[in-house]
Amino acid sequence: MLVLTRKRGERILVGDDIVITILEIKGDAIRIGVDAPSGVRIQRHEVVEAIAEANVAATAEAAAANELAALLSTVDPATPPGR
Repeated sequence: MLVLTRKRGERILVGDDIVITILEIKGDAIRIGVDAPSGVRIQRHEVVEAIAEANVAATAEAAAANELAALLSTVDPATPPGR
C-alpha cells in the first residue's frame, strides 16, 4: 500500500487516466474527487461489503427454504399430523 500525504487541491495519478483530487479537509473527513474513464467502476468499499453480506444472507434463506420444501414434499397429505 502506498501512503501519501496530500493537501487540499493536490492530486494523485493512478495509471495514465485516473486522477484523485483532494477537494476538502474538515476535521476527520476528507472529500475526494475521482476522475476516471466511464468504464472504470468506482465504489465505496463499505457498500460493496454490505451487498456481499446481503447476498450471503439471501443465499442462506434460500437454502433454508429449499430444505423446508424438500421436507414438505416427503409428507403424505393423506396422513393426519402427529401420526
